[in-house]
Amino acid sequence: MAQSTLDGAARAAPHPRRAALIGAASLVVLAVAATAGARYGLLLAIGLGFGVALEGLRFGFAGPWRALLLRREPAGVLAQLLAIALVAVVAIPLVSQGDGEIIGAHAPVGWAMVGGAFVFGAAMQVVLGCGSGTLVNAGSGNPVGLLALPFFALGSFAGAWHLLWWTDLGTLPLVVLEGTQGLLVTLALLGAVAAALLWIAAPGARRLPRRLVAAALAVAALALANLAVAGQPWGVVYGLGLWAAKGAAALGVDLSASAFWAAPGNVERLGASIFTDVTSLTNIGIIAGAFLVAAWRAGGLSAPLPRLPLRAWVAVAVAGLAMGYASRLAFGCNVGAFFSGISTGSLHGWVWFAAALAGSAAGLRLRPALGLEGPR
Repeated sequence: MAQSTLDGAARAAPHPRRAALIGAASLVVLAVAATAGARYGLLLAIGLGFGVALEGLRFGFAGPWRALLLRREPAGVLAQLLAIALVAVVAIPLVSQGDGEIIGAHAPVGWAMVGGAFVFGAAMQVVLGCGSGTLVNAGSGNPVGLLALPFFALGSFAGAWHLLWWTDLGTLPLVVLEGTQGLLVTLALLGAVAAALLWIAAPGARRLPRRLVAAALAVAALALANLAVAGQPWGVVYGLGLWAAKGAAALGVDLSASAFWAAPGNVERLGASIFTDVTSLTNIGIIAGAFLVAAWRAGGLSAPLPRLPLRAWVAVAVAGLAMGYASRLAFGCNVGAFFSGISTGSLHGWVWFAAALAGSAAGLRLRPALGLEGPR
């Protein structure tokens, strides 16, 4: 009996490596809080939570869209819709108050936005990761994600540089679903999409696993925490572009030639630490959180280098660049446009969803030709 108790205690005791990982993460959060402020330390902690939830509970966007399009398995997309609905119930009323303390992910629908969403959807299926997915894949040691991430950042920087030219091609007036009526319309649309997905689902694929329910609850809670602390919805793309812009400035590039990067708010962020930029902090947290989960597992960061032809690696780099550029024109990726756009009442989130889903279908057809997988 005594030996059994000792064995149980040994199993319950944290592995030294795992204890070190938790300790290191806690120290970094405390260091950011001490140097930049408690708000920024909390945002980094929220980002860590996103990374742990996305990697640990396998909640993503590119993979579930792939499963839906290829195998008519809607569970992953249903979990996304559930998380969006949970956030919308709180976020739309808060944003509708109009006091400016909490803003939504609102953007107009335009030619560049629709085209950017389509291109992003195609490119994310080439690398099998959206904006947050690329961060997670890079953090967990996935070689494709590690290659795509810096090109994504460069693309976001370049897309922001050219953004005003693209938006001048034409946009519709901004449409936002506000107040109780806007919330009810949003929930009705989410319910209608969920019902349609269940109707087309393959036999036996209509169940939502408990893992995905837990993931949707966790992601929704973290998104609401981000909204409350940052005063804006969860986003990815701006932070990556900012990193590339800082690098460009350090190399002597004159950013004043860009209307976007010369805007006062962006000039201020370029001169400040990335540890005071809310999107950068959550992005860093996602990478670190995914790293923690991968290192926590028995296998650790031991993902083998895929045996892909050279054209496949080139395609990953080009797709990463296209994702960054296109997501800037589309006012966000799956997180900033689809998830945060819809959950804060922006019409462009719905248009983005339709265009990116069509683009994903095209991207899946590209993969065999690019040497990323065998013919289907």
